[in-house]
Amino acid sequence: MKLDYMVTKEMLAEYFELNAKKKEIEKEMDKYKNVFNQYFDYAVGQYTKGEVTIGSFKLERQIRKTEKFDEDNTVKRLEELRLNELVQTVKKPDEEKIQSALHLGLISEQDLEGCRIIQSSRAIYVKNLA
Repeated sequence: MKLDYMVTKEMLAEYFELNAKKKEIEKEMDKYKNVFNQYFDYAVGQYTKGEVTIGSFKLERQIRKTEKFDEDNTVKRLEELRLNELVQTVKKPDEEKIQSALHLGLISEQDLEGCRIIQSSRAIYVKNLA
C-alpha cells in the first residue's frame, strides 16, 4: 500500500496547537456573545431582534424561533376531540425486543439480514504525550 500523505511530528504538533487555539478563541467568542446578548436584552428586550452601529461595525442580533407540537399533549388532545385521523401511527422496530428474540433464539441473524444500518463516523484526536 502506497501512502500518498505522510504524517509528521511537526504536523501533529501544529494540529495540537491549532486545536488548543481554536478552543481558546471559541471560549473568548462565547464571552463576547454573552455580553452582546446582555446588551440587547437590556436595550431592546429579551428574545427581541436588534442592531447597533458603533464606528464602522454593525452588531446585529437575530432571533430564530422553532415551533413544534408537544407530541404527548397534542395526541391526547386530538384523541379527546375525536380527531384520530390527525394522529400518525408510526411503526418502528422495537430494538430491545429484537435483541431479546435473538438471544432466545426466536429469530436468527439471517432472518434480519439486510435490515441493519451501520453508520460510522471519523474523528481525529491528537494528544500531547510529553
